[in-house]
Amino acid sequence: MRLAQDPNFPRWLQQITATGGCAHPIHLSGSTITLDGATGEILHHYDTRTEPGERLLVRCRNRRASICPACSRLHAGDTYHLVRAGLLGGKNIPATVRHRPRLFVTLTAPSFGTVHRTGEACRPRRDGGTCEHGRPFACGALHAPDSPAIGQPLCADCYDYTAHVLWHAHASKLWDRFVIDVRRRLATSVGLVQSRFVNYARLSFARVAEYQKRAAVHVHAVVRLDGPAGPDDDPPAWGTTELLADAVHASARRVLVHTPHSPAAGELTLRWGAQVDARPLRTNGDGPDDDAVAAYVAKYVTKGASETGAGTDYPVTDWAHIESAPVSGHVRTLMRVCWRLGGLPEFMPLRLRDWTHTLGYRGHILTKSRAYSTTYAALRAERAHHMGHTETPDTVTERHWRYVGSGHTPGAALIVAGIAEDLGESRRLGTEASQEGGGANNRSSRS
Repeated sequence: MRLAQDPNFPRWLQQITATGGCAHPIHLSGSTITLDGATGEILHHYDTRTEPGERLLVRCRNRRASICPACSRLHAGDTYHLVRAGLLGGKNIPATVRHRPRLFVTLTAPSFGTVHRTGEACRPRRDGGTCEHGRPFACGALHAPDSPAIGQPLCADCYDYTAHVLWHAHASKLWDRFVIDVRRRLATSVGLVQSRFVNYARLSFARVAEYQKRAAVHVHAVVRLDGPAGPDDDPPAWGTTELLADAVHASARRVLVHTPHSPAAGELTLRWGAQVDARPLRTNGDGPDDDAVAAYVAKYVTKGASETGAGTDYPVTDWAHIESAPVSGHVRTLMRVCWRLGGLPEFMPLRLRDWTHTLGYRGHILTKSRAYSTTYAALRAERAHHMGHTETPDTVTERHWRYVGSGHTPGAALIVAGIAEDLGESRRLGTEASQEGGGANNRSSRS
């Protein structure tokens, strides 16, 4: 009621709408002055002293839908265009990339212990038996897909939590070595010196990390083979989809990473799991649809920990935070092990305590090679240009900004949630209308 009766309420609504209904906006205070570069004349002046509360609200840009649905929706859209451009062209990427050798690759984590699974029977075993801790090897239950037992170990004492955490901490390095080995295998298979591969072809990719039910990361990646100049250059005649798939399978079985020796954990040899999938992406409909692949990747990057059941959306700061986290017993044990290992000198470079909330996995959910397609920064700049937020030539802009807060009061959050819902509904209706109009136009052109 206080907000609605404020004389500045209409302007506050304008700010909220401009942020797309961001749930946790950043509050800034300051000013911007644009001057003519030649004469020094003031062309534009903006100061937050005229704004409600003397502050400007800007998007938080959090990718997690569980934290900010509005910003996660924007991030998902950018991700969709980023991945799609590398598959079908656009955003300064030529359309010829759709005819290149392309794969949709899935690499999984290895087994760290037997876990419950969904299906006809969880873990059937004729001879029964128990582990050294007295727990049965078998489980004959029929678990529903949403059962909380899915992904939980049959015996937590047999489960290798240390290896699970350290595998997460080295997953990015394992991927880097995998990409290097794929290049080497492609070169070797056609009789090239490995160091000269870059003179003949280039391997481009975009990958996304996804948590399985057992809270272990597996990787989905779009892998494309280009010529040495990247997307503007066709690959050599020997660069086929079959050759690329063979190299992917061989490298996934071959590459490994050794952990630093630790008196507490020893030295572990880490590698990819046995399940490797490399499906060709084709333009004739024989294979996964390009738009579907882009949409799948875009949908996953916005998922928060509350949706995947792995870790938390916020960093943990102490042991008590781990104990009070709303997670399963399996995930809590992983967080405890991550915190304990993070306190050992030999694992300090891994910064495991900083990444306890992600169970030791470090890095971005989505990464790509430089030549795969456009970038998030380019997409944001294009959107700003479309909205008229561009620099004027021959001008000088002086900016003075400082952070003064974030988020909303409880009352404001209720209003913002309604605005975000209205904007989302308007966007959905607009999309449906566009699709219906496109279909009508197509039918008209065919008639």
